[in-house]
Amino acid sequence: MVKLVYFAWVRERIGKGEEELNLPASVQTAGDLIAYLATLGEQYAAALQYPKAIRVAINQEHVEHDEPIAGAREIGLFPPMTGG
Repeated sequence: MVKLVYFAWVRERIGKGEEELNLPASVQTAGDLIAYLATLGEQYAAALQYPKAIRVAINQEHVEHDEPIAGAREIGLFPPMTGG
């Protein structure tokens, strides 16, 4: 079980700020996670339609999409940061 936290318009499109999921064994990296979540329904697909634009943090540290997620306690998904 891993805690997923969604931020900004990712949260708005999915319709929740966080959830806990049991991930299938095939989900090994942050990129795999985004692809898997996009299959969970229309809201997820809309939020994650541009997977390369989504930023990921594992245990509050930003990572690349090829980063393994094994052992993660919390994974955050963010839209691109802008401005200021």
